[in-house]
Amino acid sequence: MRKLIFGMNLTLDGYIAATGDVIDWSGPPSDELFQWWLGQEQASGLTLYGRKLWETMSSYWPTGDQQPDATPARIEYARNWRDTPKVVFSSTIDKVDWNTRLVTGDAVAEITRLKAGDGGPMRIAGATLAGAAMRAGLIDEYALVTFPVLVGGGTPFFTALDGWVDLNLVETRTFPGGVVLTRYETR
Repeated sequence: MRKLIFGMNLTLDGYIAATGDVIDWSGPPSDELFQWWLGQEQASGLTLYGRKLWETMSSYWPTGDQQPDATPARIEYARNWRDTPKVVFSSTIDKVDWNTRLVTGDAVAEITRLKAGDGGPMRIAGATLAGAAMRAGLIDEYALVTFPVLVGGGTPFFTALDGWVDLNLVETRTFPGGVVLTRYETR
């Protein structure tokens, strides 16, 4: 069975985007944090995207290695992003590209099917999609990269659940700027 990991940058008050889908509160990541995210992406065998995050990522990373300010890590990230298989869950997108498959049907059923298969860990990205997987009990690990900022509202990292989910702390790490990583596995 494949492991499903949900990890994103979030504010101290628990939002992945401020009201209006604003994400500039995180600024450009430190080199150390960017390298950590690169390692996470390289360890992933498949990335699952919701529509909004897919649109954000696919608007930059297909050519991220060709940007004039591209660092070696960003070049590597862009190449890895293109090469890693991806699944986008959306009923409004007609076409996807860059080693990606589109699923318009039941996301929970498809994620359950993918988890039951062979392969490396899967990462899930996007609050709405991850929320559906959370409620279905499909997420095995949470990686919270918390920035020291309060935004007061927006898109929450965690969704409302029907019951408790017990977690075990796996890792805590501090990055420049007071950014803190905490990783938890479900029990």
